[in-house]
Amino acid sequence: MKENKMEKITSLCKRRGFIFQTADIYGGMQGVYDYGPLGVELANNIKQSWWQAMIYQRDDIEGLDSSILGSQDIFSQSGHEDTFSDPMVDCKSCGERFRADQVPDYCKKEDLTEPRDFNLMFKTNIGPVDDGTSTAYLRPETAQHIFINFKNVLDSTSRTLPFGIAQIGKAFRNEITARNFIFRKREFEQMEMEYFVDPKDDEKFHSYWIEERMKWWLNQGLKEENLELLSVPKNELSHYSKATTDIMYKFPHGTEELEGIANRTDFDLGSHTKSQEEFKIRAKVKTNNTSKAKLAYQDKVSNEWLIPYVIEPSAGVERAFLAILNDAYKEEELENNTKRIVLSLKKHLSPVKIAVIPLKKNVEDIVKKAIEIKNSLLNLNIGRISVENTGNIGKSYRKHDEIGTPICITVDYDTIEKNMVTFRDRDTMEQTSVSLDNLEQEVIEIFQDK
Repeated sequence: MKENKMEKITSLCKRRGFIFQTADIYGGMQGVYDYGPLGVELANNIKQSWWQAMIYQRDDIEGLDSSILGSQDIFSQSGHEDTFSDPMVDCKSCGERFRADQVPDYCKKEDLTEPRDFNLMFKTNIGPVDDGTSTAYLRPETAQHIFINFKNVLDSTSRTLPFGIAQIGKAFRNEITARNFIFRKREFEQMEMEYFVDPKDDEKFHSYWIEERMKWWLNQGLKEENLELLSVPKNELSHYSKATTDIMYKFPHGTEELEGIANRTDFDLGSHTKSQEEFKIRAKVKTNNTSKAKLAYQDKVSNEWLIPYVIEPSAGVERAFLAILNDAYKEEELENNTKRIVLSLKKHLSPVKIAVIPLKKNVEDIVKKAIEIKNSLLNLNIGRISVENTGNIGKSYRKHDEIGTPICITVDYDTIEKNMVTFRDRDTMEQTSVSLDNLEQEVIEIFQDK
C-alpha cells in the first residue's frame, strides 16, 4: 500500500508537470530532478511560507543568500573534510554499491566488502589550473555560510541576543544511493535558520523552536497523526550536537526525518573564529590559524565577550514538497460511480490559485471576458491565475481538482448578459453565483481564510 501511494504521487507529478527526472531523454540521472511548471509554483510557495514565518512575521531574524561555492578553509574548519562521509559497501554478487546501513536483504553478508568511508561533498577547482591550492566545494549545507557571515550580519544590523539568520538555498551531497523519489537527492534545497543565543539559555530556546516548527508544519496542511518527535540518542548525535530533536513524518515509504532541530552549541562559531584561546569554547573544535575575524558577541551590560550557542531548525524543500503532496492527495468516489483525484492543498500553497474557465472556447465575447477577469484578479497579488480555455468544463474541473486549484470561476452567457460568474469550490464541489461587482471582494475573503 505504501509503495502504491508513492507510485501514484510519482505518476501525478510527471503527468501534471510537478516533477520531471533530469535528462530523462537520455535515460535520466539518478537522484537529480527538475521542477515542472506546477512544481516550481508549489516549491516557491513552500519557500515563501517558510520565509514569511521566519523573517516577515518576526523581528529577531535576518535573511541571507550566500554563495553555493565554498572555500576549502570553510569545510576544513567545520569538520566536513574529516567527518562528512558515509560508510559504503560493495556487493560482489549483484555489483551494486550501498550505504552500510541500507544494504537490501537480497545481499548476503559474505558477499559484502568491508565498509569504507565515502566523502559526500562535491569537489571542484577555482581557476584554470588545478594545482591543489585552489580547491573549492559545492556547499553540502547552507549553514556554514551563515556562520562565516555572523559578524557581517551582526555589525550591519546591530542585533542583540537572541537573534537568527535564515537562508533558503541549494546544497549538494554525493549520496551513495539516492532513493525514494525526491526524498533523498544529490542536489536539493534547504530552509535553514541559525538562532544565536546566550549559552545559559540554549535548552529553553531549543524547546521553543521544536514547538514553533511543529506549528508551522501543521499550518502547511500536514496531519498531526503523521508527525512525531524523535529525540536523537546521544550515541547517534552529530559531532557538533548537544541535543537534536527530529520531526518525523510518515512518508509513503516509511517514517523518516522531515526536519531536524539541533543544539549545535558553540561549535560552529568557535570553529570559524580567530583567537580561539580568548574564549571559553565548550565544544571540541579544530585549531584555526587562518580566520581573520572574531565571531563573538559583546554583552551590552557586562561588556564581556562570548561565543553564542546555536539552535538550528533545518528542513529540506523536497521533503516538505513530498510530505505536503502525500497528505493532500485523495481519491474520492463520486455519486455517479466515477472517481476523482484531488489535492486538498492549503490555499497559500496551491500552484494555481484560481482557474478562469470559459464555457465555450470559440465564443469570442466569453473568452475575452475570461481574460479580463483574470487580469483584474492578478492585481490582488494572490499568486498564479490561469485561463483554462479547453471547451470542456468537466475535464477542466477534474484537472484543477488534481493539481489543487482551490477555486474555478466559470464564465458563460450569464456573465455577458447578467454580469454573473460561477464559483466552484475544489473540496466541496459546490457552485455559487457571484456578481462581477463583488468578485474581487469574494476572492479576497476566500484567500484570507488560509
